[in-house]
Amino acid sequence: MKEKNLRSQGSVFELSGVPPMRQVLPLGLQHVVAAIVGVITPAILVANTCGLGDADMTFLIQVSLLITALATLVQVYAVGPVGAKLPVIMGVSFAYVPTLQAIGGQYDLPTILGAQIVGGVVAILFGIFVKQLRVFFPPMVTGTVIFTIGLSLYPTAVRYMAGGSGAEDFGSWQNWMVALITLAVVIFCNNFTKGVTKLASILCGMVVGYLVALAMGMVNFDSVAAAGAVSLPIPMRFGVKFVPAACISMAVMYVVNSVQTIGDLTSTTLGGLDRVPTDQELSGGIICQGAASVVGALFGGLPTASYSQNVGIVTVNRVVNRTVFGFAALVMLVAGFLPKFSALLTTIPQCVIGGATISVFATITMTGIRMISSAGLTPRNVSIVGIAVALGVGVTQVSGSLAGFPSWVNTVFGGSSVVISTLVAILLNLILPKEQPSNR
Repeated sequence: MKEKNLRSQGSVFELSGVPPMRQVLPLGLQHVVAAIVGVITPAILVANTCGLGDADMTFLIQVSLLITALATLVQVYAVGPVGAKLPVIMGVSFAYVPTLQAIGGQYDLPTILGAQIVGGVVAILFGIFVKQLRVFFPPMVTGTVIFTIGLSLYPTAVRYMAGGSGAEDFGSWQNWMVALITLAVVIFCNNFTKGVTKLASILCGMVVGYLVALAMGMVNFDSVAAAGAVSLPIPMRFGVKFVPAACISMAVMYVVNSVQTIGDLTSTTLGGLDRVPTDQELSGGIICQGAASVVGALFGGLPTASYSQNVGIVTVNRVVNRTVFGFAALVMLVAGFLPKFSALLTTIPQCVIGGATISVFATITMTGIRMISSAGLTPRNVSIVGIAVALGVGVTQVSGSLAGFPSWVNTVFGGSSVVISTLVAILLNLILPKEQPSNR
């Protein structure tokens, strides 16, 4: 009887089944803490750009948590054609922030939300026709996108390790000490332990890092004291406006981020399931991204996308069970309704987040390299990847390099290396002559 019960519980390494709660709890919380800064920070940045007050900023953060939770649940379990039924965390994405800030600075939050609705519809259409469009994204192009995503995340991780942008103690030895202790624990648990400790190495690192930061007086609980007990979302609190220039910029971003979603879904299935995603899974995943953005805009939520840092966790520990991801989504859902609980999650110092996630970002980069290598390092492929990454990273690293172009060009292309690398890789893949197999 005991053996039968164990078989019915399911494994964390299988999509279906319900593993023991002692495994689900740490593995699910690991995804929560890896995503939480990415969920709330874009809301803070956009609120500051649009000049919103504290109450509106708090509302944006709560809605971000709720939309992240609902989008993840739909992505993991699917509702009809919406959702990939794959272990992917969805959430408010950093990838859109430069465009959101450009629109918010020139217009306002309602204009952002209106453009977001248009962009979401574009993503839905992209998802519907992804089977036809997939020919433009072979493994070599998708690998280039994933590789560039990983590279683009390194500055974010290092910025977190140093204390976070705008911090008074940015770059201090205290921040770096906590970050490096966190990273050391992650590396130790991942390489020298077994079982749940190995699988939840990132969570273990964060717990140790948090305790060290707490002992050093680096944790501030003021936000928890100031937060209310319970709060419900209010639809159309900010309203929506449709400005053509803003809508075009956002539509381009959604096309590019749909390609990123292809990359993330591919990384998930390759890293956790040893296969590539089906056309149906890609379609459902991208449609979910667009639908979540449309619905989110009506409540004040910002654009959603798949979370590369959480995809990295899957490639590291190969945990793919839907229950783990559903639990993580429920935690964020509760946090969205309970401001004090969500505020508690925000007390994790950014140096702890940076120390824990830099290894994840490295894994994402190596996943991209693995996909590129699988396509073969031929002269043609080397040219495509090398030029695409060089232009993407190079342009975004040189401030003002697009100053002679209209402002919308800089808005769309100047803030994201992924945008340029993706478009260049697609273009070169189409125009460069195919290499003929050698006859020997």
